[in-house]
Amino acid sequence: METGISKIVDSIYLTVGNKPVTKSDIRNEIKLLLILQKKQFKEEDKNLLQNTAIKQIVNRKIKEIELDRNDFYQFNDKDLGNELVRISGNIDMDVNKLKDTFKFNNLDFSLLEDQIKIELFWNSLIFSLYKDRISINPDEVKEKLKIIQEKNKNVVIKEYLVSEIAIKLPESDKIDSAIKQLLSRIKIEGFENVAKTTSLSKSSSNGGDLGWLREDVIAKEVSTIIDQTIVGNIAKPIILPNGILLFKLRDKRNFKKKTDLEKSKNQIVSSEKEKILNMYSLSHYDKLRRTVVIKILNE
Repeated sequence: METGISKIVDSIYLTVGNKPVTKSDIRNEIKLLLILQKKQFKEEDKNLLQNTAIKQIVNRKIKEIELDRNDFYQFNDKDLGNELVRISGNIDMDVNKLKDTFKFNNLDFSLLEDQIKIELFWNSLIFSLYKDRISINPDEVKEKLKIIQEKNKNVVIKEYLVSEIAIKLPESDKIDSAIKQLLSRIKIEGFENVAKTTSLSKSSSNGGDLGWLREDVIAKEVSTIIDQTIVGNIAKPIILPNGILLFKLRDKRNFKKKTDLEKSKNQIVSSEKEKILNMYSLSHYDKLRRTVVIKILNE
């Protein structure tokens, strides 16, 4: 992905308090925006992109001023990695692919990392400043727990006791014959023995035994095929890009989904705290924004 932004002569474009913003800062911000939106640069979008870039830079500079004032630079390293994974996933990439895209566009990947760090620093600062003001209404938590319980009380989950055999995918014109040969061997030798001697899966040492699997932790395609299978029979073969999967359904059962009240409660409390902190974050930023002088020096 190439953003297509032409190089421009660098100079200070504006200042946010005591922090300068150069034309190259804006150019790089536009490049980053285009990459994260999976878009190419178009001349008709130039003004919108520039305004968006400036707005985001000003937002971060104001936060940097406050971080400097409080001398506060703390965050969890895992959060940085998790955010990079999330951002990459949003544009159908992994982190390494995203790094390659930055390199292709002559953009330093540390630019994105530094932006994420500022947000993490800011969130940690807000928490440290306002954590004593966070108050969760226990009655609201109880009410939300009741709603979750009511919603889940009639939810039935299926479980399947299955064994598997995985073999390498042969050439396309030999797939049918490979499946027939495998089924013939299973009929003579038994599923467990064939799994032990032939399966490429880690479960081969246990005769292909996967134990009980819940339908909500299996790929939809797989769970549908298994569910349509009669207990004791072998499910319809599943053709994957690199192999063939055979499942034997040994048993199935239904059970009512139980709500983990403690887990649900923690999730509700965490969500409510996040909402409150977001409110304080917006309020704190708004107050700062009014005190910081922004000067445009170079149009």
